Amino acid sequence: MLEPGLITKKVFSWALYDWANSAFALSVMAVLFPLALGSYWNSNHVTSTFNLGWVTFASSLVVFLSAPVLGVLADKGGYRRQFLFILSMIGALATIGLGLISQDDLIIALCFYLIASVGFYSSIIFYDSLLVDVTKPKNFSFVSNFGYSLGYLGGAILLSLHLWMFNSPQTFGLVSAKDVFSFAFISVGIWWMFFLLPAIFFIPETCKSKDLSNNSIRSAYKKLKLTLEKIKQYRNILIFLAAYWLYIGGVNTVIFMAVNFGQRLGFNDNDLVLALLISNFIGFPATFLYGLIAHYLGAKKGLYLALFAYIGVCLWAIQMTEIKEFYILSFIIGVFQGASQGLSRSIYATIIPISNSGEFFGFYSMVTKFANVIGPALVAIAATISNDPEWVLISLIPMFIIGCFILSFVKISNKN
Repeated sequence: MLEPGLITKKVFSWALYDWANSAFALSVMAVLFPLALGSYWNSNHVTSTFNLGWVTFASSLVVFLSAPVLGVLADKGGYRRQFLFILSMIGALATIGLGLISQDDLIIALCFYLIASVGFYSSIIFYDSLLVDVTKPKNFSFVSNFGYSLGYLGGAILLSLHLWMFNSPQTFGLVSAKDVFSFAFISVGIWWMFFLLPAIFFIPETCKSKDLSNNSIRSAYKKLKLTLEKIKQYRNILIFLAAYWLYIGGVNTVIFMAVNFGQRLGFNDNDLVLALLISNFIGFPATFLYGLIAHYLGAKKGLYLALFAYIGVCLWAIQMTEIKEFYILSFIIGVFQGASQGLSRSIYATIIPISNSGEFFGFYSMVTKFANVIGPALVAIAATISNDPEWVLISLIPMFIIGCFILSFVKISNKN
């Protein structure tokens, strides 16, 4: 049973960071930046797919290499909130910078997007690891999904404003596409910074802060090897990470390449944005309800259902030709995408040692980024080899199937 008063101030403050950073994930990563590459900084959709794939690959690679060390440093010094603040500010300021770049500065735009993405992904290491400080293990599934559900609502609200701007720029005193993109990017950065604050002020850390010296930083790199050895001792964690690496790469590739995929099929930009907006509004209640279902029936069963849905999404999208099919597809993704992410986080939080949550979530983030390195690279390679976007979707299906099979071997104990 859910405990009375489960959504406390610290739980809500933690979940509100999902509301904050989802503005970047949805508006910038899924919509604004792909649109800007395809219609503002570069008009060639195939070339924009190449650029988007490789810049996403680069940002994921940076986080992949740094994530475990960041997690070790956070656990050693009790600086998870500080790291969350610094990395979020870097990401938000770089996002604001995207709104100040001229149409001719494609390379600069790619660099700012790279920095913003690194800030976004790196901050999530510390956000995820703070889950163990705001609630009990038995409530991880509900609280984790509650965070994702707030994220979908917050992201959808801001994207609604951006869609209004694209359809009626005169209402906002805007004239050109540059004005619309500038205002949108800047608003995301400000939104991110403002709603970050509750997490910084109202989440306690169980680990007391210690002095963090240069020796501590050097020792963190040495401890990375020990982290790898430690994880090897937890067979259950290794099995889960192997499954997670496969299926989450497919999930994230579907999410962040959806607009570009629709552009290559010839769909109107406004239709694509509206479809993703609907997806996120659906994601708010769906992810929240999914958290309740998983609380009673188990996280693994809910995760299986979400991953099977993604297999269906890929199979259907291969033959998609009409925009109404894209709308239906977005609805289905909205129902299941938050569940796949939230339940994965809650399962992992359940099976790791809580005393080393930052260290283990650093490794979790590294695996996520390694999955994201492979996905965008496949997209970029596919765009180089063939103009047919269907090959990208075909390559994702085995990742879901094999991931589900490996997941069946993960054992989850009931914790209080």
